[in-house]
Amino acid sequence: MLQHDRRRIGIIEDDPIVGQALADRFELEGYAASWWSTAQDALDRLAADAFDLVLCDIQLPDMNGEQILQRLNEAPGRAPVIFVTAFAEIEQAVRLVKAGAEDYLAKPFDVAELLGKVSSILERSDRPTGALGRSRPMQQVEALLRRILDIDSTLLLTGESGVGKEVAARFVHQASKRAGQPFVAVNCAAVPSELIESELFGHERGAFTNAHAQHRGYAERSGDGILFLDEIGELPLAVQPKLLRLVQDRVFTRVGGERVQPFSARVICATNADLEQRVREGRFREDLFFRINVIPVSIPSLRDRPDDIEDLLRLYVDQFATMFGRGAIALTDGARAAAREHVWPGNVRELRNRVERAIALAQTTMITEIDLFPDLTSQSTWSAAGPTSIIPLADRRKVLERRHIEEALEKTGWQIGRTAQVLGISRTTLWEKMRKYGLADRPR
Repeated sequence: MLQHDRRRIGIIEDDPIVGQALADRFELEGYAASWWSTAQDALDRLAADAFDLVLCDIQLPDMNGEQILQRLNEAPGRAPVIFVTAFAEIEQAVRLVKAGAEDYLAKPFDVAELLGKVSSILERSDRPTGALGRSRPMQQVEALLRRILDIDSTLLLTGESGVGKEVAARFVHQASKRAGQPFVAVNCAAVPSELIESELFGHERGAFTNAHAQHRGYAERSGDGILFLDEIGELPLAVQPKLLRLVQDRVFTRVGGERVQPFSARVICATNADLEQRVREGRFREDLFFRINVIPVSIPSLRDRPDDIEDLLRLYVDQFATMFGRGAIALTDGARAAAREHVWPGNVRELRNRVERAIALAQTTMITEIDLFPDLTSQSTWSAAGPTSIIPLADRRKVLERRHIEEALEKTGWQIGRTAQVLGISRTTLWEKMRKYGLADRPR
């Protein structure tokens, strides 16, 4: 019998033969297995006790996969979930993985494959987590990135400017088997168009005026590591065929050269642009888009992960206090509250810049809200503790309204009609507000 320190496996399966067989097999493998035939019985037990992994049928008599995952996601630190699905439900299973499930298996499945997935997931769950943030959205991003750390498929990171796409790319590098190899970052928007081909692929001596020596480009310098192409949407059309060859055939040729050079690095691309729209406009090659969009990962905006704000504040306060030789610097309660309520249109980059400015100009060892938000806190009032600044009422109303709508949507399982009824507004009004606050495109 294999020993797994009696890791606890929960099985949710309405077929008594399949459910009992799975429970018996897990017990034989050394796990402690519990089996429930209804989703509600399982949820009641999972809420009261800790399990290491849950194996769940996608269709049960009392709930479907989306409903079960929604309930499980409400509990902090929930166990990873593997869904079991019929072939016709594969599309639904993929949506569940994007919503936070760990993996899925299509029926009929091989028990050895299932055991392998369980062992792999439990091994990953033993690793430290929270490297990218403590919020659930970033935990989900980290879990997805950990699943694809050591494969060579191209990764496309998307998200608004400043959300931390390069941070995610560096996490993949540092946590993968390529950690000891180079990480070469290229901002495609920052390199002049007439130089981008030479910078990416290198050139031979005499390839053009002033090419006095051979030059190794970013692709060659990345070796067996990672080539990170930021702002990939800004890559000139003329260079895109050569990048397609690099990604597809794993070879390239230096400018002015004839010898084909091998390429062995993993490519990670990032963009804040709508590449599909650029394809339609003829500004980005469709074949290149499909080649780099093998594994798309969306990095959520900071306003969608408020639980990360305080940790980021503390990180950058400590970093810049040390850099500027300011000693220990603390944040007031007002500064933390104002930061949590701010919408952060510039995301993590804006937060970092605000902290850097606050530390650089600080005259005391305390950072207040007026230090972080001098542009939004020109109005001030007096409290028993002295003068404090306040965010303009219009800004505070927007933040509170967005938060209240999001909480209502979460509690109703993102049912628009039910949420509108609870809030006492029409479906049309609710939908307009969801679009205004960036909630309309949120994953359900």
